[in-house]
Amino acid sequence: MLCLNEKGSDWNKDMNKKVSLGTAITLMAIAAALAVAITMVYSIRTFNDKLYNIKEREATYEKLSQIDKIVRSEYYGNIDEKYLMDSIARGYIQGISDRYALYLTADQYQQQLENVEGKKVGIGVDTVCDTSGYMLVTEVYPESAAEIAGISVGDLILQVGDLEVTAQTYAEAEEALEGEAGTKITITLRQGSEDQDPIELTRRKIEIPSVYMEIVDNIAYIQITEFADATSNQFSRAIENAIRGNAEGLIFDVRGNPGGTIDSVSQVLDRLLPAGDIVSATYKNGETKVLATSDEREVDLPMVVVVNEKTASAAELFAQSLWDYKKGQVVGVTTYGKGLMQTIYRLDDGSALDITVAKYNPPKSPNFDGIGVVPDYEVKLTSEQAQLLAEGNLDRESDPQMRKAKELINSAILVKNGGNTNKQETLEDSSSQESSAAS
Repeated sequence: MLCLNEKGSDWNKDMNKKVSLGTAITLMAIAAALAVAITMVYSIRTFNDKLYNIKEREATYEKLSQIDKIVRSEYYGNIDEKYLMDSIARGYIQGISDRYALYLTADQYQQQLENVEGKKVGIGVDTVCDTSGYMLVTEVYPESAAEIAGISVGDLILQVGDLEVTAQTYAEAEEALEGEAGTKITITLRQGSEDQDPIELTRRKIEIPSVYMEIVDNIAYIQITEFADATSNQFSRAIENAIRGNAEGLIFDVRGNPGGTIDSVSQVLDRLLPAGDIVSATYKNGETKVLATSDEREVDLPMVVVVNEKTASAAELFAQSLWDYKKGQVVGVTTYGKGLMQTIYRLDDGSALDITVAKYNPPKSPNFDGIGVVPDYEVKLTSEQAQLLAEGNLDRESDPQMRKAKELINSAILVKNGGNTNKQETLEDSSSQESSAAS
């Protein structure tokens, strides 16, 4: 019986092996057939989609061809081929329902590159149209031809070249101040109440200031007007100067900041945040990719960010990122709500397309597109205060948003210093550590 059982056991094992092998072959065949079927379904669907796209494109080209044929045979006038092509491209982009998409001519593309770079060619001034119709100088850029010539904020530009400046010619005069580096332009100024003799200025490429810092009562007020390529270095200098100046807290003003590049705002945030993700992007295919991360170096000072309804895009990411890492609170009103990322594609003729390619996401919070960044403390400006802010004439003591930010910073400084707001030794140690890290 034992032997039979042993033999019987061996025979059963042999049968199990045979059944298992047969089953495996069958399953492999089924799996292969299923894979082929799935591939065929996918291929057919893909083919149909492509066929549909081809038919759609053919219909578009056919319609355009019909229009072109009629116009060229019947239109009583001359056709500017370059203008026509630019208009067709512009119309195509307008037709895709991407409210941030742009078609850029070759000249506009070059201008856009300068804007992204944070530099431009000119005499180095910002102006607005004065009530007199003249150009009122509101800012003079460092190391510019205007600064070297002694032009100051508050001066009036009466004439640019042969063009007399009026409210009607202001835009043309403003454009005339720019040009190619090394070229010259003659302008006539009124300084105070006296008209000056015409002066000749040489246009040059200059860096546009986008970061402004001032220390008042142990608080560093840092305004960031945009996030261009030049912003990062300017911001690093501002932070270093704030630390060397023994600032105990930082108030960032990004009101009216329209945004800028992801690279620029990421570099700025890297200076402030601890190690971790800064921003990710979710693309058309559903893939999410981390675009930038922060290293371990960070600034250990209380922070507050002041925002308004014109704070947009990269500036919103700046505010939300500081909030996500619990580095700073947000004061003001809900921001614009642009969480979409654009990429510029250069075309063969030098023109370019600027189209939306992804949603970008803050480090920890959800995407804020169409929602905006909601402040921790909502503080509104009156219409008169908002107008003064837009003109750059709202002083901090009359600015309720800045007053609230100052209140929060002072409270945070008090807590950080254990109730003592005059810990000079601690601040000097912090300054030394930050300077060492920066080098």
